[in-house]
Amino acid sequence: MKELTYAEAINEALDEEMARDDKVILMGEDVGLYGGVWRTSVGLQQKYGIKRVIDTPISENSFVGCAIGAAITGLRPIVEIMYIDFITLALDQIINQAAKLRYMFGGKVKVPIVIKTTAGAGKGNAAHHSQSLESLFCHIPGLKVVMPSTPSDAKGLLKSAIKEDNPVIFIEHKLLYPKKEILTEEVIPLGKAKIVRGGTDITLVATSNMLYKAMDAADILKKDFNISCEIIDPRTLSPIDFEMIIGSVKKTNNALIVHESNKKAGIGTYIASIVTENAFDWLDSPVNVIGGLDCPIPYSYVLEDAVIPSQDKIINKVKEILEKG
Repeated sequence: MKELTYAEAINEALDEEMARDDKVILMGEDVGLYGGVWRTSVGLQQKYGIKRVIDTPISENSFVGCAIGAAITGLRPIVEIMYIDFITLALDQIINQAAKLRYMFGGKVKVPIVIKTTAGAGKGNAAHHSQSLESLFCHIPGLKVVMPSTPSDAKGLLKSAIKEDNPVIFIEHKLLYPKKEILTEEVIPLGKAKIVRGGTDITLVATSNMLYKAMDAADILKKDFNISCEIIDPRTLSPIDFEMIIGSVKKTNNALIVHESNKKAGIGTYIASIVTENAFDWLDSPVNVIGGLDCPIPYSYVLEDAVIPSQDKIINKVKEILEKG
């Protein structure tokens, strides 16, 4: 048992998988000599060489395309895109090629590629470096989408993603890299959610960094209002473990989904629709969603905080839902 940060846990997963399988390669901007701008690949180029840990030009469409070619010809590439905002430069490669090749070749071609990237606000990085675009990729058949919230989940899910024979978008929140945890040594299957905290009055489904805001809100709701929140971290957004979420809602009879991306067409509205379709008779009040405001992420810390969901917004919404119920 050892305590690692989120960034160290990712580094350890990369190291272990590269040691296990020499077909695993890593490529991206500054991932080699520098060790990655988020320090998740420190020491890997020195250990595995420049042919397996490759510093690329600043050309996302080119190196993502190269990685797809490498994947279908036998390698297992991990591609790091520094900010998810930059992934838009490679959407043709990801959406029109990686996501569809296995289907279009009747299953004869595998595309074992992991595209790991960093999302989210909270560092004053402004509109070009702070987006949460997970819903975009959840919409695309053929892609799996993972958003781990804890160091243990980051390591366990990354190991599973690297072993996966289909393309995986692996999204890390930039505020989570320093978070520490005693790691549980396990490989976590894609598509399996986790009940972070048991409760009886309402189910909170929270993704990525929002998990921590939901937990803080739940502490206050219990202490000040005697409201018991069950908290679920989906961990994988495509596919989603609806069985666990719906089972929880049938127990608590209320639900609130919290995510950082803007609410319009977000993953929360999709979860809410499936829960409503499958647990309508158990609901005491409509399923609610808290997401970011429908605007670009501001540069100002004050405005940035106003745009993304907060602990207070979660507390107020939970009280509102239960009062209506």
